[in-house]
Amino acid sequence: MLSSSLTTAKNLPLKRRLCFLLKLVCFVSSVLIFCEFLIYYVVIFQCRWPDVKGGAHMSDKETSASVLKAIILADTHLLGEIKGHWLDKLRREWQMERSFQTALWLLQPDIVFILGDVFDEGKWSSPQAWADDVRRFRKMFKHPVSTELVVIVGNHDIGFHYEMTTYKVNRFEKVFNFTSGKLITRKGINFVLVNSVAMEGDGCAVCRTSEAKLVALSHKLNCSQQKPNHSNKRCSDVEKLPASEPILLQHYPLYRKSDAECTGEDSAPPGEKNIPFKEKYDVLSQEASQKLLWWFQPRLILSGHTHSACEVLHAGKVPEISVPSFSWRNRNNPSFIMGSITPTDFSLQKCFLPFESRVFTIYCAAGALLVILVLAHVQLLTPPFYFAQRLISKHKAV
Repeated sequence: MLSSSLTTAKNLPLKRRLCFLLKLVCFVSSVLIFCEFLIYYVVIFQCRWPDVKGGAHMSDKETSASVLKAIILADTHLLGEIKGHWLDKLRREWQMERSFQTALWLLQPDIVFILGDVFDEGKWSSPQAWADDVRRFRKMFKHPVSTELVVIVGNHDIGFHYEMTTYKVNRFEKVFNFTSGKLITRKGINFVLVNSVAMEGDGCAVCRTSEAKLVALSHKLNCSQQKPNHSNKRCSDVEKLPASEPILLQHYPLYRKSDAECTGEDSAPPGEKNIPFKEKYDVLSQEASQKLLWWFQPRLILSGHTHSACEVLHAGKVPEISVPSFSWRNRNNPSFIMGSITPTDFSLQKCFLPFESRVFTIYCAAGALLVILVLAHVQLLTPPFYFAQRLISKHKAV
């Protein structure tokens, strides 16, 4: 009987330690699951598709049939084998994959546009490195057949103009079915895809081909819209397209002096806003910008490249939205654009992803609490209640 009591007494501290260890594991697991999985649902669930004019007077069936729901993001910059550390890759790619997959599941867009710089080292990649980057991209940005994915080329995918080669361009086009001057028409809405890296204007082979396609497409669109400067004779044998003013999708923004006029919490930092932009490097040249505006007379331009948000009005009537980077490596507050688009109108809304600083704050607070609990358990740190109780006991004894 005495032996049994001693055994029970010895086992009691062990059970307490195991119980405490189990509680710690549950606590740590809960923090990890929230910060690495649930937080994306909590944040993106708050995003709502914007309404377009007339949408309030339509039935749900009419709205879903006539309004195209589009997600626009930019500059994912998947790290390569040269500059990419494995831990950095693992962290950033997990963040983007969870954000993208959560957005698809919650928002169910009709189409997703990625505005270039999909890869960080596409301009340098060997065939083997390119194949690995493409494999990882397809895993991260997998999508159901009900959602279309359209990818625009950027300078990090094929190199700046001086690095761009036919081989790199063809390699990108083969994977993503992209060609400059390609028209995508969905629900009567015309989207023009532009290889802005090829808008150098120096007559290079890729530039000549790209501009020729854009000019031909411009002629088709203008004839379809019956522009005054296009006679019926010139348009008699031209294939008719939906008479909807096009939306331009490209990587480089049109020419602007700097980001000085850009506002918003995800615009460029104050110290960078007044730095002048370099033509053909930070933005398109003035000449190339005027060509695109004249050729297409777009109702909206969507671009990336600067990693920061900006809204510019060209010629006093054509809005351009610069979409911030989708990667936490470039921003503390990445975001994407949600667009409700019809053949005659559009409405845009920004959806922010979890702030990385807030995730770190949660981890730091959880780590501090964990240390306090462990110290209190091993009695290296006395809980405040017991500490006060001991002081009162000592005072009474004196």
